[in-house]
Formats: sequence, structure tokens, C-alpha cells
Amino acid sequence: MRIEHVEAINLLHRYPEEHRFQYGGGICDARLTTLIVVHTECGAVGVGSVYSYPALVYLVVREQLASVLIGEDPTEVEALWEKMYALTRWYGRKGAAFSAIGGVDTALWDLRGQAEGKPVWALLGGETDRCPAYASGLLWKDDVKELADEASGYIDAGFRRVKMRLARSEAYDKAAVEAVRRAVGAENDVIVDASMRYHLDLARRMGDFLAEQGVFWYEEPFAPENIDDFVSLRGTVDVPLAAGENEFGLQGFRELVRARAVDIVQPDACRCGGISEVWKVGRLAAEHGIRFATHSWSDAVAILANAHVVSAMPNGLTVEIDRMNNPFVDELLGRPLEVVDGEIALGDAPGLGIELNGEVVEKCRLADPLHIPDGVYSDMMFGRENLPRALPYLEGEGKV
Repeated sequence: MRIEHVEAINLLHRYPEEHRFQYGGGICDARLTTLIVVHTECGAVGVGSVYSYPALVYLVVREQLASVLIGEDPTEVEALWEKMYALTRWYGRKGAAFSAIGGVDTALWDLRGQAEGKPVWALLGGETDRCPAYASGLLWKDDVKELADEASGYIDAGFRRVKMRLARSEAYDKAAVEAVRRAVGAENDVIVDASMRYHLDLARRMGDFLAEQGVFWYEEPFAPENIDDFVSLRGTVDVPLAAGENEFGLQGFRELVRARAVDIVQPDACRCGGISEVWKVGRLAAEHGIRFATHSWSDAVAILANAHVVSAMPNGLTVEIDRMNNPFVDELLGRPLEVVDGEIALGDAPGLGIELNGEVVEKCRLADPLHIPDGVYSDMMFGRENLPRALPYLEGEGKV
């Protein structure tokens, strides 16, 4: 089996008015992702995905990575990863180029599984196809009762954990957590994401409150560059700290682990270097008594890639499933993701077991992969008028 050609397919979905949502970066009105499709001479196809600047990913794949992949055996995953990294190291140790390598890597793991007739979780030494999953949503609402209703809906849909976004104001954050905690009950878990908007004193104060509420983990109170504040906070609050969605590769996570900055690391196959790097990060975490729970905020391909690793590792906690009306999560696969009693079943189909919904791919494919229309795409913004405005965080016990 040899690689014949490699595609990077940029997808865009524009939200209808009723599905737009507010968060610390503004009003999200659209979503982006990039599929990586590796075709072989024998007709086998591997699929991966990338969550980064789509035009940059497209160029890196087309202009550089394809040149070292065509004609190669796709099952030589580790060797091909090293070739791609060596080619891009001088400009791509982190960021879009590194994420592009990861998208290809995931597609190669898919092909290796197909070649060996095994699912990826089994290739990794896993013993079960089950993987815990949590509902990720609960963005800012003017009325916290709406958050409670949304959280209850996730529990009714089969989830046992929910994640919410804070960092609007201290009064709002506390009222929102209390409302969601009451809604899901003590038997289910609440995760909070502070969206990198706290300072150390505030983070410690909120950490004490979150511990009282029995929060499952406390995510990104600080920016990823601010490791020192993570170190200062950890151990002073009785709630696990989590971070890593903005980190790249084993090299980046090694710094988090060495500094003893977090209790839970959050790699993402579509950002941090593919299944290969998520696996290495998970093993590193296990060696240091740290758990890992993958990030996903892009598409179902990334969710499944992450889930195969989490299910195969004893320190793997859970995967994230975006519940914000994202068609790249809900409609991209021929067989949509299904959560039953807090878990997804990966099955025993070879590779990742992925069948893409061709209609969604063609409907959302960007005609010009190098032009990204202006908009707010959650983590990415394009167009001067869409640049994030500094929203003040109001401390104290004022109005919600």
C-alpha cells in the first residue's frame, strides 16, 4: 500500500441567527475545520482533521507535506511523522504547521488500522471500545436559568458530565455554577472553563468557591504562556487544574508536566500533533501521576481520534463533545456520535471506523481554500471589525 495523494479540505459553516452564541471573544457566527484525506493506490482512504488557520494548513499540506508522503507506505506512521516534522521544524515547532502534521498523522493511523484489520484503540493496546464523553456548551446567558435548562437537557440526552464557560463577572460566574450544579445534581459532574481571563488572586478566590461546588476540574484560568501562575495556584485550591488545548506536541506538554502546573493535561489530536503525540502526552502524564482528558472543539473526526487514545490508556478520563449546533460534530459522519450513559462506543471497525457524509463535505467546502470570509469562528477571527474587544471582568458580588 502506497500513498497516492493527500487532500486538505477546508470547511465553513455559517450559523443562522438563532444558533449564534456569546462568549469572551464576542458573538460566534460561524465555524471552521479542515479535513485531511490520505488516498492510497489500492483505494484505501485515511481521514484526519486539523483545527487551525485553514489557509495555512492547506498550504503546508499541499506545498510541503505531500512531497514527503507520496509514494510512501502509510503504515510507517512514526517514520513519516519524523519526516514531516524535520521538514517544517524551522518554522513550525508549534502552531498551524504542527497541527497540519497531526491531521496527516491521524489519517495514517486510520490507514494502519485498516491495513491490520484492527480499530486504533486496539492498535494502541486498549481493551475496550468504550470512552467517557462530556457535553461541552453552556456559554454565556443573560439568565442563568437558561443555563440550568441547557445542562438538564444534556443529562437527559445521556451525558453524565457537562462543561460551562465562565469569566463574565464574579457574580455571574458564581450564580451560573450554582444554577448548573443544582440542575445536573450531585450524581453528575460539572466542569468549568475560565477562558484565560482570571488573575492569580481572583483565580484562587474562585477556586475555593468551585471546590465548595464540587467542580470536577478547573480549566485555563490563565493564558497558556503563564505557567508560573498555574504553578502558584495548584495545590492552594482543592479542585484539579486543567490546561493544554493551546499547547503543541510532547515538547510543550513536557514543560507543563515538569513545572507541575496542572493535574489534568488536555491534548487534542487535531491541534497538538495527531494521535501519535496525544499518545505520547498521555504516557508522559501517566509516568507523573497526571490524568489526561482531550480537548475537541472542531469536528467529529477529532473527537473520535482523541477517543481512541483515551479509551486505550488507564489515565484517560474523557473526551469533549461540542454541543453548540456544530454540523461538523453532528452531521459530518455517516453514523453520528451517540452518547449512552456518559460514554461513546467506538466499535471494532478497522482504523477510526469513519465514514464521512459527502453531502456535508461538499456543502461546506470552501471554494477558495486560501480565502477565509470575515467572521467570528469561536477561536479564530477574521476581518478587522471582528477582532475581539477587551470585555472588562467585573470582580465582586455585584449584579449578575
